[in-house]
Amino acid sequence: MESILRREVVLNKIILNTLGVTFFVIAITLSAFVRIPLPFTPVPLTLQTFFVLLSAAFLGLRLGIFTQLAYILLGVFGVPVFTGTLTGLVYLTQPTAGYLFGFVAAAIFVAGLIKYAKNNLFLIMAIFCFADFLLLFCGATWLKISLRITWLESIFIGFAPFLIGDILKASLAAILFWKLRPRIR
Repeated sequence: MESILRREVVLNKIILNTLGVTFFVIAITLSAFVRIPLPFTPVPLTLQTFFVLLSAAFLGLRLGIFTQLAYILLGVFGVPVFTGTLTGLVYLTQPTAGYLFGFVAAAIFVAGLIKYAKNNLFLIMAIFCFADFLLLFCGATWLKISLRITWLESIFIGFAPFLIGDILKASLAAILFWKLRPRIR
């Protein structure tokens, strides 16, 4: 009887993890299409960072990274999940590809530190905001490299325009995580 219960618990955990990853991959994909193009930058405003931060916080390090990599690989294999019209490996050479790498970096940052925040909303918000800044920095760095522009230009077109919106998204994601965390664990 005990081995049957153990198998059921393990099976339920596998199912829950699979559902969690699937949910967040779909959420990141759908939020990519909530996009507002800006005339002075190749980078649109999207809702993706909201779900990237939440996926890492809820799923943890291993599954948070796996979620981001699954999303990226879907696009690399031709599924139209990215904000632009391109798919495949060519997308990873485009100016906005650095933000995809930033998704992974932000997931590592959030998942690695969220356990220390316990139930402190301020710390959760700080972790989410700093992870978002890391994501934006990765994107701005790739913009500098791919467009061959100065650091100042890359910050102007790839970091600064997104600060207010991303602080808002990170704060809302932190509040949602803070509210839901006790019910999920």
